Amino acid sequence: MAVKLELYRVFQEVANTGNISAAAQKLYISQSAVSQSIKQLEEQLQVRLFSRSTKGVHLTSEGQMLLEYVTHALGLIQSGEEKIAQARELLTGELIIGASDTVTKTYLLSRLEAFHKAYPDIRIRILNGTSQMVLEYLHAGQVDIAFASEQPDTDDYTVRHCVDTHTVFVASPDYPCDFTHAYSMKEIAALPLILLEKKASSRVYVEQFFQSHGIRIQPEIELGSHNLLISLARIGLGVACVTEEFSQSGLGRGVILPLKTDFEIPPRAVTMCTLQGVTPTSAANRFMDFISESNRMAYDLGHSYHFTNL
Repeated sequence: MAVKLELYRVFQEVANTGNISAAAQKLYISQSAVSQSIKQLEEQLQVRLFSRSTKGVHLTSEGQMLLEYVTHALGLIQSGEEKIAQARELLTGELIIGASDTVTKTYLLSRLEAFHKAYPDIRIRILNGTSQMVLEYLHAGQVDIAFASEQPDTDDYTVRHCVDTHTVFVASPDYPCDFTHAYSMKEIAALPLILLEKKASSRVYVEQFFQSHGIRIQPEIELGSHNLLISLARIGLGVACVTEEFSQSGLGRGVILPLKTDFEIPPRAVTMCTLQGVTPTSAANRFMDFISESNRMAYDLGHSYHFTNL
């Protein structure tokens, strides 16, 4: 039979003090309430827990045995409550993020560094994968937050916009192409292209854009890393299709240059996703607020988002 937890708290206090009156004072309840609680507990357990005398109350052998378990159980509950309080105050806890290598390095790295400095006792874990993979991690409960570059196609997620991204085609300054010419889609498709692997969401997005205009693109080189796209373009192996915001170091230093085009691929967005109907942990909630605050600061500074160097 289930017994109310509060009865056990009263039982422990009476056992520790050996006195009904003293227990009542510590529990801030009346002596009659203490006596009634002990009587109710004994009736539910069908055993006598205390022997009574003019000097107070003493545990029976059954009461002594029960006290050992109650002390251990209530101690665990107290520890759990303390841990919950610490997690709520971000003094402990875990944050698990799902994101691609590129988003982690170029968008999250500086934000993770700042968050870790502010909350050093929060353990941070990152599961890498494509946008589709990290959304699957989120749906399976393996991560608290997923950063995806594609819009989730179900209503299972709560989505917050982080930053828009733009697709550009780049090559080394000495690559045999005309940087003053505005290339058409057919002309771009005819170049030796360097693209991400087929399962990458940005690759799928670009291919679908070209296909919607009746043009098929066939890359010369396929890679699993955005960083490698830039590296191979730098050494003149072809024209790389990259995300402009994730390529600021190379573009800023002039080691790669963007080709002009007579078309524009619509921008995409990095989004921050959580599961609908699932309350995020205190650490996850604070990190999401941290990201939103960081984005607002960047916006206030002139729409200039900070991306780490590639």
